[in-house]
Amino acid sequence: MQHFDVIIVGSGLAGLSSALELARSRKVAVITKRALLGGASDWAQGGIAAVIDPEDSLDAHVDDTMVAGAWLNDPQAVRFVVEGAPAAVDWLLREGVPFTRTSEELVAGLQLHREGGHSHSRIVHAADATGHAIQETLVAKVRANPNITILEWHTAVDLITGQRLVAAGIPLDPHHVRRCYGIYALDQKTDEVVTLSAGHVVLAAGGAGKVYLYTTNPDTASGDGVAMAWRAGCRMANMEFVQFHPTCLFHPQVKSFLISEALRGEGGILRIPAEPGQPPASGHRFMPDHDPRAELAPRDVVARAIDYELKRLGLDHVVLDMTHKPKEFLVAHFPMIYERCLQLGIDMATTPIPVVPAAHYMCGGVVTDLNGRTDLPNLYAIGETAYTGLHGANRLASNSLLECIVFGQAAARHILSQVSEAPAFLPPWDASRVTDSAEEVVITHNWDELRRAMWNYVGIVRTTKRLQRAAHRIDLLKREIDEYYANFHVNNDLLELRNLVVCADLIVRSALFRHESRGLHYSLDYPDTVPRALPTVLMPD
Repeated sequence: MQHFDVIIVGSGLAGLSSALELARSRKVAVITKRALLGGASDWAQGGIAAVIDPEDSLDAHVDDTMVAGAWLNDPQAVRFVVEGAPAAVDWLLREGVPFTRTSEELVAGLQLHREGGHSHSRIVHAADATGHAIQETLVAKVRANPNITILEWHTAVDLITGQRLVAAGIPLDPHHVRRCYGIYALDQKTDEVVTLSAGHVVLAAGGAGKVYLYTTNPDTASGDGVAMAWRAGCRMANMEFVQFHPTCLFHPQVKSFLISEALRGEGGILRIPAEPGQPPASGHRFMPDHDPRAELAPRDVVARAIDYELKRLGLDHVVLDMTHKPKEFLVAHFPMIYERCLQLGIDMATTPIPVVPAAHYMCGGVVTDLNGRTDLPNLYAIGETAYTGLHGANRLASNSLLECIVFGQAAARHILSQVSEAPAFLPPWDASRVTDSAEEVVITHNWDELRRAMWNYVGIVRTTKRLQRAAHRIDLLKREIDEYYANFHVNNDLLELRNLVVCADLIVRSALFRHESRGLHYSLDYPDTVPRALPTVLMPD
């Protein structure tokens, strides 16, 4: 058994920003399923929203966030994050993140983009690979910090709670039974489950995009933090609100490559693909038919519009047209996207980019307060794993990286104000009653069935009948997976599948509770929006 002051599950921006703050005086372990750069933060293209321009205002950023979230946001959380944004950008600058500037000498010279849903240009970015620039900088800091132990290629299995200790015959004060004491984690290189104890545990494990057949997320996004917290007795909120990014590259050789929101912010036009023999950029511009904001409408509006056109015309994709922009502009502003498209035979200066919506971001998650605390003492949740109240029914572009820093550091400050004592003894993982499986096909079959059911029945546009069909299939899959888990040695695929089926169940249950259409949840059976917005909160059994 290894002992730490704090265990952080996840190595994205939320986890690393928290780790660096905590490591000033605490021994910290960062657990990550792959290498440190393997999460969704590294893929983020757009940037960080912050009020820096004197002509912008905090109130405007708050209003834009509330409008995008269909007024389901928690106003206190929105104000907390928006007010913390300039300091978050300053912190990243001090850490050495190479943001794009209009002047090399002045912090005020940061180049600001405008993205869909924003009333001002307020997106601080590093070209079109902001997440990678931030992660690369912070990973170097984390690796150099002697107070941080990095456990790569480790998959969190479950939280160790007081109930587990009592079940193992370890006496506890009744007031200490409902508490988190550490985690079990699978060492993928040895296939052994290790026991890690800590005074505090922080879940920063990202979202659950892999629950859908098509996603912009990396393969690590399997909802591990959400599922572990749910099994440990934490509430979940707003799990029905899954953001589908409108513009994922549609190409047979590539999966999960995002075409950034910033392209539409810089004048990108969504069109129906041109007829054969016609100029590539001659297709109908359809967004003005759906919303007066056209391509600058929030993501849920754009994704639904694309979904409508795909179904109406029987298309498999639409196109994003940047051909009216000079090549020099595209190369300077979007070098990574331009180069990747060019590798695939698409010169975005002359040819519109084929795009399709894909599951992108979870607006719901583990219920927390403004310090990142969950319902379980000593357990925190930050980043996409958490429901903080910031996003409401839809995430405003570039608010997610911002949330990671503000809440990552808020959780760290709160932990530093507490006494941190790792328990001296925890029960080891018991593998005495399981065997090696000779039927790995069960995992792959159930994995495929789950993701297809979610894509077909719980997608951008929903009906009650589709949701009920999904609920029935998920219930059967959950029982099969639980039986398999109880009888065979765990591996990474099984752990991810076990967590994804929990997330799928939570999404469907939440969607069935919401009898309206709001933000990312659009139901043909309940097309109207009810007068009073309320979050969907699920309580564990």
